[in-house]
Amino acid sequence: MPKGQRAFLTLAVFVAGMTTMAVEMSAARLLDPYFGNSLIVWANLIGLILVYLSVGYYLGGRIADRSPHPATFYSIIGAAAILVGLVPFAARPVLSLSVRGFAAYDVGLLAGSLLGVLLLFAAPVILLGFVSPFAVRLAVQDVGSSGHAAGRMYAVSTLGSIVGTFAPVLVFIPAIGTRRTFWLFSLALLAVAIAGLALARSRRAWAYAACGVVLLAAIVAIPTGVVKASEGLIYETESAYNYIQVVRWGDDIYLRLNEGQGVHSVYNPREELTGEVWDYFLVAPLFNAPPFAPSQVSSLCLIGLAAGTVSKQYALVYGGLPMDGVEIDPEIVRVGREFFAMTEPNLRVIVQDGRYFLRNSPRVYSVVAVDAYRPPYIPFHLTTREFFQEVLAHLTDDGVAAVNVGRAPGDYSLVNAIAQTMRTVFPSVYVLDTPDRDGSLASCLVVATRQPTTPDNFRVNAAHLTDARLRAVSERVLPLMWEVTEARAVFTDDRAPVEQIVHGIILRYVLGE
Repeated sequence: MPKGQRAFLTLAVFVAGMTTMAVEMSAARLLDPYFGNSLIVWANLIGLILVYLSVGYYLGGRIADRSPHPATFYSIIGAAAILVGLVPFAARPVLSLSVRGFAAYDVGLLAGSLLGVLLLFAAPVILLGFVSPFAVRLAVQDVGSSGHAAGRMYAVSTLGSIVGTFAPVLVFIPAIGTRRTFWLFSLALLAVAIAGLALARSRRAWAYAACGVVLLAAIVAIPTGVVKASEGLIYETESAYNYIQVVRWGDDIYLRLNEGQGVHSVYNPREELTGEVWDYFLVAPLFNAPPFAPSQVSSLCLIGLAAGTVSKQYALVYGGLPMDGVEIDPEIVRVGREFFAMTEPNLRVIVQDGRYFLRNSPRVYSVVAVDAYRPPYIPFHLTTREFFQEVLAHLTDDGVAAVNVGRAPGDYSLVNAIAQTMRTVFPSVYVLDTPDRDGSLASCLVVATRQPTTPDNFRVNAAHLTDARLRAVSERVLPLMWEVTEARAVFTDDRAPVEQIVHGIILRYVLGE
């Protein structure tokens, strides 16, 4: 092989390796709006991609031995590039079919993601797997140099994979979106294939160039539309962390993230209370020893600010107390300000991971509220005994911690795990439940106090409330409240089987147990 063709072969291997990882990273975001970003979806994605690559490595080596020609090699690359470019067009119907029946907890979380990935990514990834063994076959000049040729090609492919890992996540998906990221890498790989065929003096270069023109025309002519259509959708976007939807139902505006099923914030300019578990955060301090007045609440730290539902309620009920709202995603902060009137002057927004913020903040608070997770997508590092020890260290002497935990109808396994873990750190822990509604998902607020307290404290303090909003919330809470007595570190930094518990909830829900 001439020196110029060997150099171009190296470039082709680099771009193919880059495209392979870009497809995998972009595929994760493509699945997010339908299945979220839980560990089970990542396991399905990575596992199947590895299966496809293994098949590609094997078949690529066999085909390279049968047809060790550059024209064959670049034709395979061109076919892979075209199939990668077709993924965004096929994604919506394929994933919509696979997600049918997946609402809150459903076996479709596993089966649907498997089916979607199987149909969407099998052919292009298998073809991308052909590249490295085929390139080694072309690069080997003699047996004595085979080891050096193989090492060079796999090193170049790995370097391309590194670029393909970071570039979509850090640059392209936030800047141009998931589908355009697929098309960008598809067209780059197709350009390499066409140039390689031209160097090999193959007439196939014209055929693949025509395919590129058709693909470009389709990209321009076919409207992309929304990522995931939803009733009442008024805005959607993708960030480095989340797929974000803003939905309006009547006067209510909802923030939905990733899977599009869980509501993470709600805003109604005509209502002060939401009627949901967010209201419960307002009465968490009432477990302190009586007489405890709302005026004694001096500050709030909210981990999982989202679009500011809890901070807005605290500002309305408790006035101008200092509030620190910690949110890891700056795009959600922008959405909160634009659509949810998250403009309270006493709210300081910190764009950071919640646990990292606590670890590095010297401040203490009357209330540390955690509203950062909803099953099945839970950041485990915000569930552990060590995390709650950090929360305890940031509470005033009469401070309380309050954590929003989702549950399925009648299934409190996750709630109990969080509450029991908190009980190993705090002297008193309570669960404030919400009623089941037509078999849909519900939430509990788990409240822990820095000082030893009793349920009677809440009852006495509630009886002396003068604020009508606090009275209304406390009346809802009282019949659905219980104390947690078992202290067991279910979740630690070393072992936090959050998703195993969630999977059990899903299975029991599907089986109707």
